[in-house]
Amino acid sequence: MTDQPPIAKREPPIAKREIVSTSYHGRTIEDPYVWLKDPRWQEVMREPEILDREIRAHLDAENEYADAALASTAALQETLFAEMRGRIKEDDASVPAPDGPWQYYTRYETNGQYPIFCRRAGDDDSSERTLFHGDLEGAGKEFFRIAAVQHSPDHRRLAIGIDEKGSEYYALRVKDIETDAYLADVIEDASGDVEWAADGESFLYTKLDDNHRPRWVYSHRLGTAPADDSLIYEEPDAGFFVGLAKSESGDYLFISSHDHETSEVRILSASDSEGTPRLIAERHEGTLYDISEQGGRLFILTNIDGAEDFKVVEASVADPGPAHWKEIVPHTPGILIHGVVAFPRHLVRLETEEALPRIVVRDLESGEEHAIAVDEEAFSLGLLPMLEYRQTLRYAYSSPTTPSRVYDYDLSSRDQVLRKEQEIPSGHNPADYVTRRIHATSHDGERVPITIVHRKGLALDGSAPCLLYGYGSYGMSMPAAFETSRLSLIDRGFVYAVAHIRGGKEGGYRWYRTGKRQEKKNSFLDFIDSAKQLVADGYTSAGQIVIFGGSAGGLLVGATLNMAPQGLLKGAIAEVPFVDVLNTMLDADLPLTPPEWPEWGNPIEDVDAYDYIQSYSPYDNVEPREYPHLLATAGLTDPRVTYWEPAKWVAKLRATKTDDNLLLLRTRMGAGHGGASGRFDHLKELAEVYAFALLVSERAEG
Repeated sequence: MTDQPPIAKREPPIAKREIVSTSYHGRTIEDPYVWLKDPRWQEVMREPEILDREIRAHLDAENEYADAALASTAALQETLFAEMRGRIKEDDASVPAPDGPWQYYTRYETNGQYPIFCRRAGDDDSSERTLFHGDLEGAGKEFFRIAAVQHSPDHRRLAIGIDEKGSEYYALRVKDIETDAYLADVIEDASGDVEWAADGESFLYTKLDDNHRPRWVYSHRLGTAPADDSLIYEEPDAGFFVGLAKSESGDYLFISSHDHETSEVRILSASDSEGTPRLIAERHEGTLYDISEQGGRLFILTNIDGAEDFKVVEASVADPGPAHWKEIVPHTPGILIHGVVAFPRHLVRLETEEALPRIVVRDLESGEEHAIAVDEEAFSLGLLPMLEYRQTLRYAYSSPTTPSRVYDYDLSSRDQVLRKEQEIPSGHNPADYVTRRIHATSHDGERVPITIVHRKGLALDGSAPCLLYGYGSYGMSMPAAFETSRLSLIDRGFVYAVAHIRGGKEGGYRWYRTGKRQEKKNSFLDFIDSAKQLVADGYTSAGQIVIFGGSAGGLLVGATLNMAPQGLLKGAIAEVPFVDVLNTMLDADLPLTPPEWPEWGNPIEDVDAYDYIQSYSPYDNVEPREYPHLLATAGLTDPRVTYWEPAKWVAKLRATKTDDNLLLLRTRMGAGHGGASGRFDHLKELAEVYAFALLVSERAEG
């Protein structure tokens, strides 16, 4: 076996250099590959076929080069795809959710790519009626993503949101359940949020502005022209996004405005969807809150008054303002409350302590609380949405070795029923695998949790390759959950590790706060020190680690490649990576830029933010040095991480790095941020990613 994988017998595509200089705060940026950004990018997201011919030719050449470089793994990719597909129960179905006389659920058919939305009368399987058939509706379409299939309160109609480009511009349509026919109502350029009014004759939806930001809330009455829809709310701040939700009782609709640090919520009666929404509490920078409701009581999760890890207060719909807020669950530093769900006699909250979740049930009359017990070393818990909130809580549990289980839990009796256990048709024995939770000591003494899974009996002598995954942004915690696809690497001798680095919320809100803006480098240093800890503990060795991350996790990968010691890493996978951070944060017209300033800093107005972002932005810190093997991916119609970010990054790396290691760019020309929309097409993309990891780790023959 050679020291590196075979390189394709063809020259890699070399992008032309056209340096464009811009200046901010007396600093000059020279960008040699900005020409890869089509000036009509907004139109390209709607009509990808109009992409500039020279840019398309370059992306096509990169794809062809990736095809050639990975040609030797074609059989392996087919094997990996077959394995991953074999672990999926193809004719699967969700646990039915009761709503009045009906139970609603989704199911898949064998060989089906998309979900089928159904309902039945009570528990009578023979009464099943197909409401929306994803496979039939999506047949022949290169991309087909379903944002919403929401039935009206009177069970007569469906509101359906579909994206056929990957650009996240959704078209809303309405279907009559009885006749199975679509109504004439069609709303374009929606964000996918939709909530029905109580009468079933109208619904609220959010509409995107020219910069792809959900800015307006409209009410649409069936049978009327969308141009005549009533404007319910307009968000004046370009840095805020607008969202919709319905209360647990179904009596109220919530309109939220938020960025990553500040929020405000308006409430509207579901019986008066064209009325004027009432503001709960006006926005104050750094103050977040979210609302649940039952029986006219509001339960508000908030960080007001220094409650960094959040507390719960109560108010009434009649008097919802902060002056009437009464604390019912106090703030406890180090115990982060993620969310609450209101039931008639109970309040349920999901919280995290020491990077592990728990579900706590509170009796609203007595104040008595209890937690649902779990006994594995590392695990994932999640509250599942329901259509009726009465006496039963539905939640999901899994661990890196234990497939997902769905339970219904009686909040009063504490009895629970296993409603579904994830089936692995090709077989899975949890006892064949080992899950461990270790900690790495980061550069400043913080203890960073790492979740590890590997085959039982694997020699922990440093000989195993390791795939190290991370994210570390937006306060998103990485759950210690079961993923069938990972087994294809683990069964080939890999150690699979997830580093719960700062920038997420695994260690409470402080864990997030100390991994953003002027402390963002903590995320990257946590990740590097996690890799070093895996080496120190014998799980792997230097030069055998492949790092993996997507989107903001791709930023993590890119920054780590620039900052990690030479020889620590073997390879890297960066999916739709946010690697051109400085240029993106300087472009206020991009969809996510103003809302992202609280996360990264505003380099337009703040010279310190400019300098700090420039000091770690992967694209700006490419140097003439050796880099590990790298596979980067992009989505042509991606509105979140635009295609030119990874394209520019790879072009600059190719022109600058000093090694002969693999450097590949895969642009998905018919997809956006999430890649392929079909469940099997997605597995094919993942098979290519895993084949790359196996190739560079010299396990491709396994």
